[in-house]
Amino acid sequence: MATPPRTVFPRPWAPFALVGMVALWSVMRPHDMATWWLEAIPALLGLPLVLWLWPRFAWTSLAVWAMALHAVVLLVGAHYTYALTPLGFWLQDLFDFSRNPYDRLGHLAQGFFPAILAREVLRRKTPLRAGWLTFLVICFCLALSACYELVEWWTALAIGAGADAFLATQGDPWDTQWDMFLALCGALVSQLFFARAHESQIGRLTARA
Repeated sequence: MATPPRTVFPRPWAPFALVGMVALWSVMRPHDMATWWLEAIPALLGLPLVLWLWPRFAWTSLAVWAMALHAVVLLVGAHYTYALTPLGFWLQDLFDFSRNPYDRLGHLAQGFFPAILAREVLRRKTPLRAGWLTFLVICFCLALSACYELVEWWTALAIGAGADAFLATQGDPWDTQWDMFLALCGALVSQLFFARAHESQIGRLTARA
């Protein structure tokens, strides 16, 4: 009996083209090139890998846009550094914050967007459903955040004061704890508000495969 041909899903060029344009802007005269590489490398490595693996694992549109928007957050922060991002200064003035909050937004995004990606992989590749699926997605996002904090620590040990722009602590001794807490909040919000829409998209995608 002949094996039915594999469905070929078109690659999502529009969101990744957006990321490409933002990346070109981001790399032009950034505040600090070394910091740019440290901040931008997840987007520079992750999105091309997704495109390369697309014939073997096509993502839902929600997941694709999650990747793209997260990449934009990273690339904007890489261009200015998180502590000097103009959007953060605008929010600081608007809400009378004591510091530029763009780093906080970045870590909220670090939970929000990866939660969608983790949910899609676990939902499609394992029998996990409902509560256990949500629980393990949140665990993944917390683990990812903790790993990122370890990378920041190792970078600080390796290059000393040169890592200040990458760390973006802005003098807060509890910055690491805030970063992980906000990633947790982002993952919870993502699952609370987007799980149903995500489930619908996964159903349509797997039905076409």
